[in-house]
Amino acid sequence: MKQIFAFDTKTLTYVLGTDDDGRLFHLYWGKKIKHSDFSVDELNDANSNHSDLDGACQEYTVFGGKMYRNCAFKCTYFDGCRDALYTYKSHIESENELVITLQDKAYGTELVLHFVHYSDSDVITRYVEFCNNSADDVKVDKFMSCEVNLPGLEPYYIQNTNGSWGGEFQVKTEKLLAGYLVFDSRKGTSGHTNQPVFAAHHGATEKNGTVYYGALGYSGSFKVEAQCDFENRTRIMLGINDFDFSYTVKSGEKLVSPKVYLGCADGFAQMSNDMSKFAVAHILPQSFADKPLPVLYNSWEATGFDVNTENQLSLAKKAAEIGCELFVMDDGWFGKRNDDRAGLGDWFVNAEKFPDGIDELIDGVNALGMDFGLWFEPEMVQRDSDLFRAHPDWIYHYPKRANSEMRHQLVLNLTKPEVEEYAFSAMDEMLKNHNIRYIKWDMNRPFSEIGAENLENGQELWLRHTEAVYRIADRLKEKYPYLQLEACSSGGGRADLGAMEHFDMVWTSDNTDPVDRLAIQYGFSQLYPVKCMRAWVTDWNSDKRPVPMDYRFNSSMQGSLSVGANLDRLSVEDLQKCKDNIAFYKKVRPLVQFGNLYRLKTADKNGYYATEYANGDGAILFVCGVGTALFAQRLHDVTLCGLDENAQYTYTLGGRKYTKSGAYLMNKGIVIDDWNPLSSVIVEFEKV
Repeated sequence: MKQIFAFDTKTLTYVLGTDDDGRLFHLYWGKKIKHSDFSVDELNDANSNHSDLDGACQEYTVFGGKMYRNCAFKCTYFDGCRDALYTYKSHIESENELVITLQDKAYGTELVLHFVHYSDSDVITRYVEFCNNSADDVKVDKFMSCEVNLPGLEPYYIQNTNGSWGGEFQVKTEKLLAGYLVFDSRKGTSGHTNQPVFAAHHGATEKNGTVYYGALGYSGSFKVEAQCDFENRTRIMLGINDFDFSYTVKSGEKLVSPKVYLGCADGFAQMSNDMSKFAVAHILPQSFADKPLPVLYNSWEATGFDVNTENQLSLAKKAAEIGCELFVMDDGWFGKRNDDRAGLGDWFVNAEKFPDGIDELIDGVNALGMDFGLWFEPEMVQRDSDLFRAHPDWIYHYPKRANSEMRHQLVLNLTKPEVEEYAFSAMDEMLKNHNIRYIKWDMNRPFSEIGAENLENGQELWLRHTEAVYRIADRLKEKYPYLQLEACSSGGGRADLGAMEHFDMVWTSDNTDPVDRLAIQYGFSQLYPVKCMRAWVTDWNSDKRPVPMDYRFNSSMQGSLSVGANLDRLSVEDLQKCKDNIAFYKKVRPLVQFGNLYRLKTADKNGYYATEYANGDGAILFVCGVGTALFAQRLHDVTLCGLDENAQYTYTLGGRKYTKSGAYLMNKGIVIDDWNPLSSVIVEFEKV
């Protein structure tokens, strides 16, 4: 029996339907229209080589029958059958969710498709449950979170990233004319190269053009598949990477996919702002989601592994003087950690460096008006550690293979309950006994030799490890509601919406060069909330490319400001600039972290970056050059966005105060001249 299912978001309509055979098809996703206008057409085989399903817009394609393209779901039943057939069984509709259950009647197993939607947002949350209601085990071989059918037959431009360590979030766009585009990670984290996201369009710009987009909430090995088929239809799937993955679902159990967040926007700015607002409201840990993140100082660049109470307190005093709100001691405080060859796994205070413990340091930091934070790498161990000597079987390994090391590290098998408990207990013990309000959770290498003898099906470890990370983070935050968690993975290797559901912020890149960061921050901001993006003022690369202190801050104030420069080496003048810039940032912090973002100019097209943050009361504009000779000879014209065209705004530029209408600023704009290489300007616009 044919049925139509439809729901509305803020400005859009999403429609599905079943045919007489109970197959579920995608019918529409676009501007609001009447649900009653839709019907489901019958399919017919085009010829003997193209079945009726080859080009069909199924909402969630399963492997089986006359289906030959890539599918979203594939399984092996207990009797060896790899052919699946899922048709409509039932549905439940509520104010904010449509749930459709499909059943394989021969085996009794079910696929439950969830569509969560809100009247105040155009973002849709999608995920799938596989319910094994049969009497036997079923092995799931592919399990994507959703399938997206894009409208029309015109080829789409598909946007993702192609980055690397130190160069994450480099935006790339390709026109998909035929075949497949695949973006993925196979390393156990979301990685530094591709991102678990997509944006699809027909030549959209920052301000205009329809953009369909999606982001997977998952921090493990992922896969994004985009296909343009022989009928020129484009579909995209997001989910767990099926490379070396399968999952045995026991009788009576279910497997739940990671969530995908989908949207449709008019231009990239709206895409970014819609996702950012949605993340704050529905994804980020709610204890700090709507609160500005503190300005932190991290001592790593100043002291490296050589930490002690004296040098940390010395830095803390300077950090407090310039206005920092959180002091973080990084690597080197634990075990026998004097370099990167020993100590990981031994999460107890180094008695040689801190003979009287670390409370003297923590109390000193607190007395200065700052909270205290600590670095951990709970998923790793080293051969030279008490933990490894006691539990050499706690790592991923194969008995007949030597384990590869990267950064002299081995990966702990978090799929073992005792290992997961150890990782939690190590941090819990420190939090329980000391006033620690922030943890930087690092993860510095990918998986290898991925044997897990504790698992009946070793291919489950990719998902199980990631789920263990999430559980530990959630337990810590539940037990210590005041605790802020930062996800770091050798920079931006775990900077995704999955991490952001459990961690309050992410470390975007180890590369903190203020010029390089502009491109990294540009890519990050496409589909991730700026609020979560830690942006750092450091001494990185300053010996090769000296950059003025004001420029460093102008670059880093475009996210959640952090400081990592060696304060002991800064001049009095530069320390004063740090103090002044931090005070200014605190003033504009709510606007930057929660305002609407507009990427007005980019270096590849204009020779400089111009980034605006706006709300109902005003805006702030950051303009940063990239230092080329050609750039230095140019005037810089900027037209703003997101202002009230009928309101008046005051601003100061070149020492002169102006008052202009929102209409003027958004159409005529401003010109910044008298420019030098590696110059930067910040302009505040206050609504009269």
